[in-house]
Amino acid sequence: MIKNILKGIQAYSGALALISKLKLWKYFFIPIIISIITATIIGLSAYGLSDNLGRFLAKIWIWDWGKETFTSITSVIGGIIIIAIGLILYKHIIMALSAPFMSPVSEKIEAHLTGIEKHHHRNTSFKEQLWRGIRINMRNLGKELLITFPILLLKFIPVINIFSTVLLFLVQAYYAGFGNMDYTLERHFKYRESIQFVRKHRGIAIGNGIVFMLFLLIPVIGVILVLPMSVTAASLKTVNLLKDDQLLGGHKTLV
Repeated sequence: MIKNILKGIQAYSGALALISKLKLWKYFFIPIIISIITATIIGLSAYGLSDNLGRFLAKIWIWDWGKETFTSITSVIGGIIIIAIGLILYKHIIMALSAPFMSPVSEKIEAHLTGIEKHHHRNTSFKEQLWRGIRINMRNLGKELLITFPILLLKFIPVINIFSTVLLFLVQAYYAGFGNMDYTLERHFKYRESIQFVRKHRGIAIGNGIVFMLFLLIPVIGVILVLPMSVTAASLKTVNLLKDDQLLGGHKTLV
């Protein structure tokens, strides 16, 4: 698992050069706008809601003693909850709406790596790619929220809350990498087959998603570069995985 996570991270090393070499920047224009608008709306909403959630959680403490301390703690926890949910929503919204624009990017990277200009895989329209992106990300959003809420409850337990932060980050990373890999898998597999493929290579998804999440910590620039870099890195790695599986007889769709 650790080895595959590192491979997912290392794929970013050649991403920027490949974007320039294949002249892919034009495909990222609309997704970058979607990313900026979504981040702005969610960021402003999170800023306004964090204090309200903190005060709401503070009502759990019915005693007078320690009330001020507990309120301070819940304000921090409320902020973390809002940020976590905000990142989850941001991630799935931009990946779903960007699907029709990212599929051509992935396709050009695959053609570059394989030397095959015109693929003979599944041909899908703009509408089908958008629906596929929405369907995958709605499915992942539901699963991620189900996993995230129990982890957030661990924030109330001292010491354990440190490990819960790491776990929360890895869960978010996995589903970010999942979405990025699906832009390539969309041409090769149907919905359920893609899910099975990502599960098999979950380390790669986590590695890709870790850098995706770290990009979001960089003010302004992170929101602009997160999709171009992460999608390119995921496409590079996913195409190579598909080629390896073909050699192993794992997937006949590439034959």
